[in-house]
Amino acid sequence: MILASETYSDRAERLFLSGYNCAQALYGAFAPAVGVEEKEALRLASPFGGGFGRMRQVCGAFSGMTLVVGHLFGYEDLSSPEKDALYPRVQELGKRFEARCNSLICKEILKNKVQVGGTASPRTEEYYKSRPCARVVRAAAEILEQYLKEEGAL
Repeated sequence: MILASETYSDRAERLFLSGYNCAQALYGAFAPAVGVEEKEALRLASPFGGGFGRMRQVCGAFSGMTLVVGHLFGYEDLSSPEKDALYPRVQELGKRFEARCNSLICKEILKNKVQVGGTASPRTEEYYKSRPCARVVRAAAEILEQYLKEEGAL
């Protein structure tokens, strides 16, 4: 559900704090901007959380960013000029994300304090205090919103 006064970063952080994973929070926040129902966005992004299925690889917030970029700038026509432009877009966003969050890798962002795999930790006050994830989700949404404005896509 979208609240009228929310920014994309507010919405992404709210989704994360309500229990969605980092990828779901990012992609869900931008779902209206890419013409996707929030429910579908949350479902499609669900495997990307925890650095791809809690494997602590690429940060789910960054993965959520790339899903949005795919919607707005992706290609299906192999002769499309967007084919050659897409990866540099992702690389630029990766540079911005890494500059702000210190890494693209979940376990590095979490400073290796969280195990690979296993079951999800309960979303308690201590959970949110011990992890930078809510701040990372907010930062990712801010980076993406700024980039999309620069590109005239928002």
